[in-house]
Amino acid sequence: MKIIDLHCSSRALHAGQVAVIKHGSRLKDCDLYFSRKPCSTCLKMIVNAGVNRISYWPADPEMSLEQEVSNHSNGDAKLDAKAVERLKSNSRAHVCVLLQPLACNIVQFVEETSLKCDFIQNILRKYPDFSTALFYDYRQEKIKEYEALFLISDNEKHKEILRLMGLENLCENPYFINLRQNMKELVLILSTVASSVPNCYDFGFYLSDNSIESDIPPYHSISQDITRHCIIQARLLAYRSEDHKIGVGAVIWAERSSNTTDCDGTGSMYFLGCGYNAFPVGSEYADFPNMDDKQKDREIRKFRYIIHAEQNALTFRSREIKPDEKSMIFVTKCPCDECVPLIKGAGIKQVYAGDVDIGKKKADISYLRFAELKGVSKYAWQQNSHCAH
Repeated sequence: MKIIDLHCSSRALHAGQVAVIKHGSRLKDCDLYFSRKPCSTCLKMIVNAGVNRISYWPADPEMSLEQEVSNHSNGDAKLDAKAVERLKSNSRAHVCVLLQPLACNIVQFVEETSLKCDFIQNILRKYPDFSTALFYDYRQEKIKEYEALFLISDNEKHKEILRLMGLENLCENPYFINLRQNMKELVLILSTVASSVPNCYDFGFYLSDNSIESDIPPYHSISQDITRHCIIQARLLAYRSEDHKIGVGAVIWAERSSNTTDCDGTGSMYFLGCGYNAFPVGSEYADFPNMDDKQKDREIRKFRYIIHAEQNALTFRSREIKPDEKSMIFVTKCPCDECVPLIKGAGIKQVYAGDVDIGKKKADISYLRFAELKGVSKYAWQQNSHCAH
């Protein structure tokens, strides 16, 4: 599956409308994923474009029903919900809730790996007394934030909204209980991953010392909030890894020139590509080595066969990288010596990554070339030197 774009609603347009404006009939046979059930205005355009499947999060729809359910009114939102159902029932596109139970122990796995990721480990190097309690406090804040965005707190109100959305079958137990549990677990996973890049101790993504060079184009850095958001995207991608030891994710964004306006809710930034480390496409059942550097026999180690996250992000990008625009790659680990020349050659202007492995050589994989990379701004996860104490 190739991700061709990411959109969000703007003040003027819904995400579905943005997708149609951007891609038009190229949406034919694509699968679309929504954080809310699209409204009738969006759905009729998307269906008309010939999409294959539309999957959505089963909470309050795009045209919010919460107020009308609370006030027992029969306004535009309820009329829109009926129109959406009619469009759905008369459409060849499969419109559905794609929400499956999580794999066994995945919540625990995400929690453990988040605590061990480069960003938390870097804080621990600087502050050995950094308590996991701080991580869990930060996660609790994120849970509250994301539950407010993605969940309906009142069970009965949620059931009524589901009925209006044509999901009566999910309102009966055990289906409703299971649905709520699955939704809460996904919110917990998102909160846990977000907490692995915490906003504490003035840590953030700042220019590396050797990145302040006269030959770097004068592109400004993006805000810490946006950087964290993109790194969290990369962290989520890392959990799709086929490398059972180390998951790495990478996402590439670009920024249009400041005098360019756009209808997308992402503003001047637009998506270019993403990837995670995996074996070559089509080799799911191939007999590739998968041992790490603890295996003495180098011939059966995995390193020569794994496609790195940065390599997949560049290979399967959805657009060309324009030399006159600021392109940025966000990686969950320091790019290795294989990937550094690819990033440079592709014309990437900025790299945002962890710095735990910079300058190190680990058996078959080396991180020496990243520090020597010229002409690219390198933003490493570190404490702000102006605030360090």
